[in-house]
Amino acid sequence: MSTEIITKATELLDPILLEHNLTLFDIEYVKEGNDMFLRVYIDKDGGVDLTDCSKVSEQLSEKLDEDDPIKAAYMLEVSSPGAERPLKTATDFEQHINENIYVSLYIHIEGEKEYEGRLTSFTNDVATIEYKFKHTKKQVEIPFNKIAKARLAVML
Repeated sequence: MSTEIITKATELLDPILLEHNLTLFDIEYVKEGNDMFLRVYIDKDGGVDLTDCSKVSEQLSEKLDEDDPIKAAYMLEVSSPGAERPLKTATDFEQHINENIYVSLYIHIEGEKEYEGRLTSFTNDVATIEYKFKHTKKQVEIPFNKIAKARLAVML
């Protein structure tokens, strides 16, 4: 059911995004407490602003009301993926080389299950991360299939 809703919402959303020169970063239909949410994350070069989110929200809301693919009550949220956006695909990793990332792993690699540092390369589905250990810089190579979650990291 959730997959069908996401598919239909994406079909309705695509022409709206095209019109405004935006891309779909992610979409999810989830239950939180007693409420259902259709969350749409949009992006563009240079990032999105409140005006972009508002336009997409208004137009998508109209299309969803017309087509009515979601019979139950739900809340529509349209936003940017944020500064600490998730990295889900190999392409995401390739596009963020030389940026700071955080990864949590399915298994321990070199004794750790979490790393935060600069993504120096992504080759043959292996992410190389340079991180600080005490007062030195180290590197770790992490196979993509061992990464449970990853996101950009804002480092202070």
